[in-house]
Amino acid sequence: MYVIVEINGQQFKAEEGKKLFVHHIQKAESGATVEFEKVLLVDNNGAITVGAPTVEGAKVVCEVVSPLVKGDKVLVFHKKRRKGYRKLNGHRQQFTELTIKQVIA
Repeated sequence: MYVIVEINGQQFKAEEGKKLFVHHIQKAESGATVEFEKVLLVDNNGAITVGAPTVEGAKVVCEVVSPLVKGDKVLVFHKKRRKGYRKLNGHRQQFTELTIKQVIA
């Protein structure tokens, strides 16, 4: 059984026991329980239920493993040829690591 859930504007495939790296959740603490109720699709062993826009009564219960994890460094390079203009900038995206404890559908 899996569900498609929307977390912070992004859609994720969620199954029990899996880990998710979602965009940083501001008020999350390590070990806290978080519930997400924007379930868009439920697949229960081949029986698919699609919400309009969400599935009623379905939710995903997660535990926060680490409230702040930094992703890989992304380099942004700008150059204008023959002008001597080069600019290098980089950043590391902040994520929250979640473990899915329960899928209620």
